[in-house]
This record gives sequence, structure tokens and C-alpha cells, in this order.
Amino acid sequence: MKALREKIENAETGLLLYSFTPPKITTEQEKLEVIAAKQLERMRNLDVDGIILYDIQDESDRTSEQRIYPFIRTVAPETYYRNYLSEVGQPVIVYKSIANQTSDSFNSWLSNNKDLEHFVFVGASSKEQVDKTNFSLTDAYDLKRTHHDQLLLGGVTIPERHSKKGDENKRIFSKIQNGCSFFVSQCVYNVFDSKNLLSDYYYDALENAYEMKPIFFTLSPCGSIKTLEFMKWLGIEVPKWLYNDLKHSKDILETSVRTSVMIANELIDFAASKQIPIGFNVESISNKKDEIDAATEILNRISGRLGR
Repeated sequence: MKALREKIENAETGLLLYSFTPPKITTEQEKLEVIAAKQLERMRNLDVDGIILYDIQDESDRTSEQRIYPFIRTVAPETYYRNYLSEVGQPVIVYKSIANQTSDSFNSWLSNNKDLEHFVFVGASSKEQVDKTNFSLTDAYDLKRTHHDQLLLGGVTIPERHSKKGDENKRIFSKIQNGCSFFVSQCVYNVFDSKNLLSDYYYDALENAYEMKPIFFTLSPCGSIKTLEFMKWLGIEVPKWLYNDLKHSKDILETSVRTSVMIANELIDFAASKQIPIGFNVESISNKKDEIDAATEILNRISGRLGR
């Protein structure tokens, strides 16, 4: 059976990831064990190539709008994996935010966690954060390339940013040059932004003889208006027609599941026509059971569509 690294380095298409955020740091030990046991049981039944553990940060300085849910730090993903999920059986990709890191602290963190092998570095949410530490995402890439080049590194891509700035494909290729072997998108609810990005990514690669790396498009169910508003606060682009459909739906969760699968099908067909390597990352933004179950349903439907 191929390792996740080999699949990614071979730019295989149709790979699937499942992702979630570790519990809040305020969670009692006994409850942590219960949560982890349920997650392990769920993941044993998932047809995925890997698991993503998120490292969230306070993004309140990114926008003047009030956060829908209060920010509470979570258990560090590397700690949660080692202490509670080491029996998961699937490869784990750990997100690591460079916010509040210095060159020395980040180098130390990488040295202490090099056994985890797969990472995605996440930039600070504002320029002010970078100015405080004098340590940027580019610095993190340089550090990895110079001292930790054996690690498999992924990057974040934001299709919505492409519709506003038109240069997300250039950002991707810049990150490839900095050592990124794959990319994970922000949650997608606007399929046109994603197709526009893929199109420019493809023709840019064609014109400049770049090698395309896999992009995992993130899909997530939405089970309530509050979750929908939180998605918008996070910067996820929800088209007006879809926002209206979700808001007025008799079953908002099923509507969101159906929409996510429709988006996946459209991206699969579009990417296949140009032989662009894509995969999907399915997450639940909420920790509510019905939304977590819905994420599993999305994943299973996509797995069937891919003929896995």
C-alpha cells in the first residue's frame, strides 16, 4: 500500500482527507479521552488517505466584525495526536500556525516534531502579528528548506482570494518553489472561484512548464444559520443565491450536503478534463454530532463518485 507521501509526490488525483480541530484546551481529561475514543472509532470506518489536525489561531485582528463564536485555544494538534490518536492508523497532517513564533521557537518546534513528517504551515492573520515577531511564512519556508527538508510540506490556498486579487495561482507556484508539495483550500462554497483558480493554475503551468501539485478542496456541511454566519466570518465566500437557499431551507444540513457533493462533482469533471491533480478534504466546522455525521456522508458520497 502506497504511503501518503508517495501518493502526493506522484501527484495522484482523487485522494481524500478528513480533518478536524482538537478539543478546546479547557476540556477536562476524562472528556478528552471520550472525545478521542469516538473520533478514533469514526476514523477507522473512513475511506481516506490521511487525517488533518488543525491548529487554529485568534483571527479577530483580521476583521472588524465580531467573532460568532468566542475564541478558545485548542489542544495543540501534535499533542492531541500523540496523547490520544496515535492508534488512528492513517497518516496525519499537522497544521502549524506561524503566528507568535520566532525563528528560534519555530526551529525548535520542528526539531521536536519531525517524526510527524507531514505539515501545513499557516501564515499569521495580520501584518501586525508578523511585525511583532519579525517572522513570516516565507521565513518558515526558508527554515524548513534549510534545516528540515525531509518533511513533507503543504500550503494553504484560498480560491476566494483569486477572485479578488487574481494571483492565487502565482502564490501557489511561489509556494511550490518554497518547498510545498500539496495544497489544502479554505472551505469551498463558490465553485466558480475554484474553477477560475484551477483554470489559471493549469494554463500558467502549461505556459511556464511548471509541474502541478495536488490541490485538496475543503468541503464542510452547514447545519444552522449560526454555522453559516461563522463561515462568512471566516472569509468563506457563500454566493447570495446559496445563502438564501440555505437560510430558507427546511433542512439546511441536507441542502449543504447536497451542495457540497455537487461542487465536488463539478470540480472532479473540470479537473479531469485538464488532468489537474485534485483531491478533497472534508471537515466539520461545528462539533455538533449531526454536522459531523453529515461530513462523513459527504466524504462517502465523494468516495463513491471517485470509484474508490
